[in-house]
Amino acid sequence: MESVRAAVYLSVCLSVLTSLCQGQRSADNPLPATTNEALQGFLDEADSSAGLSMEKKASVIPRCDVGERCAMKHGPRIGRLCDCLRGAACNTFFLRCY
Repeated sequence: MESVRAAVYLSVCLSVLTSLCQGQRSADNPLPATTNEALQGFLDEADSSAGLSMEKKASVIPRCDVGERCAMKHGPRIGRLCDCLRGAACNTFFLRCY
C-alpha cells in the first residue's frame, strides 16, 4: 500500500516539475528578430552559391532507350549514366540497355 502511495506521489511530483520546466524553456528561448534575419540571409546565400540544378538535388536519373549506352566503367566500378526503360535492363558487359 505504501509503495503505491509513493509511486503516485512521485508521478505527481514529476508531472508538475515537467510542466514547470516546459513553460520556463519556452519563455526563455525565443530568437530575436536580428538572429532570424541573419540566419535567413546565410541560408539564402548558401542556396545561391550551391548552383546545383533541381535534377541533381532530387537524384533524378534520365531514361535511355534500348541499345543506348547506360553505364560507364571506372576501373573495377561501373557508374550509371541513365536508367533503362521499363522491361529493359543494363548489360554490365556491353554497358548498354538490352
